[in-house]
Amino acid sequence: MQQSKDELYEHIKDLKTKKEFEKEIQEHYQKYEELFDKDTIALLIVDELGKNKQVISKIADLKPDSDYVVAGTVTNIYDLRTFTRKNGTSGRVVNLDINDETGTCRLVLWDKDVDQVKNKEIKNGTKIKIINGYTKNGYSGLEINLGRWGILEIESNETSDIQEAGSDEINGILIEKNPTKAFFKDSGEFGFVTKIKIKSNDKEKHITIWDDKVKEIQKYHIGDHIKLINITLKQNNGQTELHANGRCMIE
Repeated sequence: MQQSKDELYEHIKDLKTKKEFEKEIQEHYQKYEELFDKDTIALLIVDELGKNKQVISKIADLKPDSDYVVAGTVTNIYDLRTFTRKNGTSGRVVNLDINDETGTCRLVLWDKDVDQVKNKEIKNGTKIKIINGYTKNGYSGLEINLGRWGILEIESNETSDIQEAGSDEINGILIEKNPTKAFFKDSGEFGFVTKIKIKSNDKEKHITIWDDKVKEIQKYHIGDHIKLINITLKQNNGQTELHANGRCMIE
């Protein structure tokens, strides 16, 4: 379970006063309102300062029923499975094997996180980092899962085959908004990313939304008709990806 902001402050009390810490949390909360709660923002600040006590753990050292930060490389991806919960809702799950220099562990991704495998953001050889993952004994041994407070970071070393392919405009009905994820940019600043799905001309289009546009898209609701102008098209491994960054306008 993620620590509260008061518990997290104990890690950085030698760097900031409690008043400074609370002020910084409030500034980020106001700037990115409706994206993250204050405890999550506090975790990002502590991690940015290098004071996250949950240092990266080696896979060989993982024990069940604990929270960890783990980094590794994806070595195997199993078939996606769908299932029905007791309340009648449907769910999706996919299992992956990740390894580091000490061993291999099963990583389980659920529901929205499965899209990162379907969209080939995660594939064999992808380097990933799991922050606040929780472990338990599964059918195939020890596994690590992402809960409400878990963050999955993807490191791609394949940017060389991604090329700008121009820009476009998309009109359609907003039919899906995914949860927002946070990450640290090379500059040390917060970055935010989410994904939406738009139905346009009877076709569904997946669009990745970045940074300030993430906050902007929050005011739109499922069923709204929206227009995205200056969508960036990128070619990645022969597939066209749609991205909305700072140059995109949403109407």
